[in-house]
Order: sequence, then C-alpha cells, then structure tokens
Amino acid sequence: MPHNRELGIIVYGATGYTGRLVCEYLNQQYGIGGEVSWAMAGRSQAKLEQVRDEMGIASDIPLIVADADNPDSVNAMVRRAQVIITTVGPYQLYGSDLVRACAEAGTDYVDLCGEPAWMHDMIAAHGDAAKASGARIVFSCGFDSIPFDLGVLFLQETAKAKLQSPVNRVKGRVRAMQGTFSGGTLASFKATMAAAAKQPDIIAVLMDPFALTEGANGVKQPSGMAPIYEEDLHSWSAPFVMATINTKNIHRSNFLQGHPYGKDFVYDEMMLTGPGEAGEAIANAVAQDKSMASDTTQPGEGPSKEERENGFYDVLFVGSNASGDSVKVGVKGDKDPGYGSTSKMIAESAVCLLMNPDAASGGIWTPAAALGMLLVDRLQANAGLTFAVED
Repeated sequence: MPHNRELGIIVYGATGYTGRLVCEYLNQQYGIGGEVSWAMAGRSQAKLEQVRDEMGIASDIPLIVADADNPDSVNAMVRRAQVIITTVGPYQLYGSDLVRACAEAGTDYVDLCGEPAWMHDMIAAHGDAAKASGARIVFSCGFDSIPFDLGVLFLQETAKAKLQSPVNRVKGRVRAMQGTFSGGTLASFKATMAAAAKQPDIIAVLMDPFALTEGANGVKQPSGMAPIYEEDLHSWSAPFVMATINTKNIHRSNFLQGHPYGKDFVYDEMMLTGPGEAGEAIANAVAQDKSMASDTTQPGEGPSKEERENGFYDVLFVGSNASGDSVKVGVKGDKDPGYGSTSKMIAESAVCLLMNPDAASGGIWTPAAALGMLLVDRLQANAGLTFAVED
C-alpha cells in the first residue's frame, strides 16, 4: 500500500449521526496536526463546515466533498488517504463503489457493516483487486462484530496459554446490554429484508453460517433461533439479533487464519436471560420480538448523549474441548454498544491499520484476522473496552 498519501485517515460520512461521533473521538483522542492526520468528508461543503464548527474542531481540518452518486469524487477521495473510515450506509445501497475504489487504489478501508449478503458479494467482486493492490479492506469494525470477533480470538489465546491448544467449541453469551438502535442500523436491516424479498438467493446467504468463508464449509452449527436452557450456565438463553452477522465473521476469521480454531469449530451466540420461569419468560419474549421491522427511527437519528454515556455491554465467552476442559473470558464496553462504543472501535481500527502497515497483506479481512491482539491492546488502552480471563 502507498505510504506517501497526503492524509492518514478520512472519515467519509462525517456529517451523519455516527460519522460525527467518530470525528468527535478522533479530535479528542488525536487532535489536529499530531501523529494521526485526518480529514472529514461528505456530500456538502456547507454541511461539513457547519458540523466542524458545531463540534469545535479546528478550522484547519481538511474538508473533502465526495458523494456516493459521483464515482469520480469517490476515486479522488480514496487516493488522498491511507485509510478510509466509512459510516455511509446502508452499504448495499451506497458502499459498493467505495470498496471498489479502495481495492483498486491500494487504500485501506474500515466500515460498520452488518450486511452479510453485500459483504459476500464484495468479497467475490473485489477480493482479488485488494490482494493485488495491497488494500486492506476490513468490514464490521463496530459492535458488529469487534467485541465478538476479538472476544473469540482472546479466548483462543487464553486457551492456548492455559490448555496448550485452541478449543473447538465456543459459546458467545450476552450477559447484559443497554443501548438503542439508530436510524442507520434500522435502514440497513430494512434494506436487507427488501433485497431478500426481491432476490430469494439472499436468504440462503443470510441463513448460512459459512456464507463468508469462500466455499470452505465446516461442521453443523447450532441455529440459535429458539430459546434454550443451558445447564452449564444455569440460565435460559434467547436469540441475539446480531448473531447472524457475528457468527459469519467469526467463521471467516477462522478461515482467513488457516483454521487455528479447528475445521470442526462450533460457535453460537445468544443472550442470557436468567434461570427459572422468569428467565424462560424473558427468553420467549425476546424470541418473539419483531419491533425492529416496525421501528420508524430515521437515518441520522439515534440515542441522546446521555443514553450513549449510560449504555454498556458485557459478553461472556465460554470455550471447551473434547476432553471437557474449559476457559472463560469476558468482554465489556463502557458506552452504548451501537454508537458510543462503536464510534471508538471503528476509529481505533483505522488508527491500528495506519500504525501497523505490515499487520496484514492486501485483501478483504475481519478485524481479528487482520489486526488481532494489536487491536485488542488499542481498544483496551483507548476505547473503553476490557478483555479479561474469568474463573
């Protein structure tokens, strides 16, 4: 990848709900004129200036006008930076040209994508170009799927230290979470559902846990789609809304790294709802919740600053092997998962790529496979995440 670019990082979508949070974080954490040079990009010069001034960002921060509907502007933008952060979704509607441009130009790229059918198509369409140019394209650098993807990686590193080998069975269980969806997340969900209605083959991609492993299938996986009682955890578990994307990314991480978790690796992801009749009732209520489909929150809308500050998440990972040995780790975040924490995670993913040009070769990656423990360390140092071994 070229290292003589004018800018380190460009935040594309800087005037949107999440893009503003990313810029706010970069400004607070790295300032202007420091070791990380960065710029704000969006469709309107006037809106960029307005948002910059509202956030109190220095007037000498570069502002770049680029529009997904104008491929020339996108091509020009990606050639100015080493890394592009994009928060402009739904990616299946607005993101394809940007992935193509980055893959062709050798520009690193991070996004917040939770749209597996689009990711599947981008891997097929642009994976070879990214390998050839040296562009490191890293999807899903927010709440989906960093805490889960890196949580499994951290657990496997723990298993290697404690048990001398990785484990082939891992459960991801959300113990607690407080946060709300923004309009952008809902728009991505609805765009995926609309696309699936028109193209039934998308359903097959959404249902396949190995949809992102480029033809390399594994063993049968739990569906995670119905409440279950788990004796080993003394709790009922309910379906988790992010599982369909996270599981695919984790299997892709295993695939990209040469199957260190095993070719018989089994992973599922659910929410713990507690023991007894109360836990069962909550699990059933979660399983039947269809509120995302009818939510009217619009793109650009999302939780208030107070809601973001008061949000959090806590995820347990339990790994076991055929001998019955087990390890547990916990991953926690200090802000609401979708926005307060996500904006920090994607920013640090971009900085990690920028600071570690040799961390991965060109290609389309997951956070764990591209950046691994380098990113775990950055997130713990800067972004309010903790990764801890548990008894």
